[in-house]
Amino acid sequence: MSSAAGGPKIRVENLSKSFGALPVFDDVSLEIAEGETVSIVGPSGCGKTTLLRCVVGLTPPSSGAVLIDGARVTEPPEGVAMVFQHAGLFPWKTVAANVAYGLAVQGIPRRLTDARVAELVKLVGLEGFEKSYPHELSGGMQQRAGLARALAIQPSVLAMDEPFAALDAQTRDVLQLELLRIWEANRTAMLFVTHSIDEAVLMGDRVVILRGRPSHVFDVVDVQIPHPRGRDSVDTERFRTVRDYVWRAVM
Repeated sequence: MSSAAGGPKIRVENLSKSFGALPVFDDVSLEIAEGETVSIVGPSGCGKTTLLRCVVGLTPPSSGAVLIDGARVTEPPEGVAMVFQHAGLFPWKTVAANVAYGLAVQGIPRRLTDARVAELVKLVGLEGFEKSYPHELSGGMQQRAGLARALAIQPSVLAMDEPFAALDAQTRDVLQLELLRIWEANRTAMLFVTHSIDEAVLMGDRVVILRGRPSHVFDVVDVQIPHPRGRDSVDTERFRTVRDYVWRAVM
């Protein structure tokens, strides 16, 4: 699958990043298709989050280029949303107001915003909490609200930076399955950074393995587990094979 421009949705070309004299990653090249999910894994400190921030225009690379729909990324482009490890909700805004924030910035009329917010609150399972404030929500519910806020602008690219890392194991498992369900309904191009190899394989159509100092692309693994995916996907022989290979490569 390719973008309207005839090429990949996201193209990363020979990307390198250093902070002063410290090189983080070097000569990274990737292509992500329309509607594809690519997981990024690697040892702690290898630059996964920095790479993601470069892709979405939050951090400038030292060299190389990122193109989305053929246009070079020099700042956060329209149609790109990012979900962070911590939801980052505005504490003084309700769930509904947080979800509506991006739409309000775009000047979307109130009646359309209200309808979109109601749809998304239902989609992420937060019905009944529209008037609640972030401090009244559990960590998992905050992440659901953050995801709804990102989806509100109907992004064509969704960047996920360890969105479930701070959650307990049970909540993390539930939200993984919720995100898979939501992705099936929306099919955006998604970049998913995680420390969890099981999560990377469950979520990704491909898994990119970063290694070395500075890090580079060691391998790109085609997961080849059919969609829709669910909890039973982790019990397949293919899942175990891919997980074990990625684990050995990372470790």
